[in-house]
Amino acid sequence: MKFLDKLQPLSQLGLRIVLGIIFLAHGYPKLTHTHGNLQGVFVEHGLPGYFVYVSGILETFGGGLFFLGLFTRPAALLLAIEMCVAIWKVHSLHGIYAVRDYEFPLALAGACLVLATVGAGLISLDHPIFERGRGGRSRPPLGGKA
Repeated sequence: MKFLDKLQPLSQLGLRIVLGIIFLAHGYPKLTHTHGNLQGVFVEHGLPGYFVYVSGILETFGGGLFFLGLFTRPAALLLAIEMCVAIWKVHSLHGIYAVRDYEFPLALAGACLVLATVGAGLISLDHPIFERGRGGRSRPPLGGKA
């Protein structure tokens, strides 16, 4: 199914846009306090109250970076770590076998790990800035002579 290889830039863009929407939708309210006493919820689960701001900043700005395709790998890695902490501290209260309790953050963590490892793709700001010279193009040796 080699023809699907040509769709990789579009699929990476699609994944970034979908994740960006999800993280913005979950992060921005944490910064604007539209959910009530979020700090209390964080403390109730054994996390410091200020983590609501850390989480809100990571999700809001990480989602925005996904839209742009800028600093995608570090943003994706940080968001994957955040989702793992959310699974550990919040969503797995009924044990590891209650997958229904943590399937959404698990899917988000997996998708973020994909972006952290493969990058933002051709349709991104990362590509001309960070990926130049990779992916089929040969770089000249360090001496400058090919």
